[in-house]
Parts: sequence; structure tokens; C-alpha cells
Amino acid sequence: MTLPPQPAPSPEDPPPMVWMPRDEWIKTQPQALLASCVLLLDEQGRILLLRYGPGQPNTGAWWLPGGMLDHGEDPWSAARRETHEETGIQLTPVPRLIGIDHRVDVLGTGPVLDCFFYAGTVADQTPIILSPEHDRYAAEPGGPPHTPALTGRGRPGG
Repeated sequence: MTLPPQPAPSPEDPPPMVWMPRDEWIKTQPQALLASCVLLLDEQGRILLLRYGPGQPNTGAWWLPGGMLDHGEDPWSAARRETHEETGIQLTPVPRLIGIDHRVDVLGTGPVLDCFFYAGTVADQTPIILSPEHDRYAAEPGGPPHTPALTGRGRPGG
């Protein structure tokens, strides 16, 4: 079988593809961290938000319970672990993944993919026990509070 002659490459042609060993190719791919964020509602349908306390990288910012995955951890396990660490609430059943978002850079760590989970409704009398990284919590109808509708300090003497 004879193949037809190939035209000579022109200066506008892209360079030919070069095979690269997998371990080298992986280094060329985008690197991103993975985080889990948990949407919890109170009995009035308001969203539970936590405020980062003094000395934290995002001091004063309000955010959902959640955080970065530990090595080898899946997003569902991280959602449950982080919610318990930050609020004292044990999530049952397993939260439902409702979306994924991308942040280009988080305080110099590079890109982060946030996995957002819906974890249902928490009874109004459920105590919120804040982690040392947070100093307040609030339940708001839809976004970061300006004047929190429901606030608490969460830690004795805090």
C-alpha cells in the first residue's frame, strides 16, 4: 500500500505532538484543592452561617460550615467531619451534593473546587458549638448577615 505524499509543513502549522511520560504529563495539569461546604437550614428556612474569628485568614467573613478535604478523604466525609468540628452538629443522613463551584485563588493556595451539600433542617433548639476558628453564627434568609437575625457566641466565655 502506498500513501499519498504529504505536504511540507508550513511555518503556521502547530508543532508536532510529542509523547510525554505520564509522571511528567501530570505535572503539567492544573492543580486544585477540594473543599466541602454544607447548607443547613433552621426551621424557618434560614441558612446557617459562621463568622471567622480574630486571627483567622478571613477574619470577619461569613461562610457556610465546611472546609478543605484531608488527604484521602471524600467530599461527603469531609462535609460531615467539618460540620461536626465547626458546629458540633452530627449530620444524618449523608448530605446531598447540590453543586460544585470554582474559586480561582484562596488566600494564595491556588484554585479550589467547592462541593456544596444540602444537609437538611436543624431544629431551632439544637445547640451550636463553635470551633476556635469561628466567633459567631447566624441564621439568615439568603446571604451574609448585616444584622444577624439569630446570633450566638457558641463557646463559654466567648
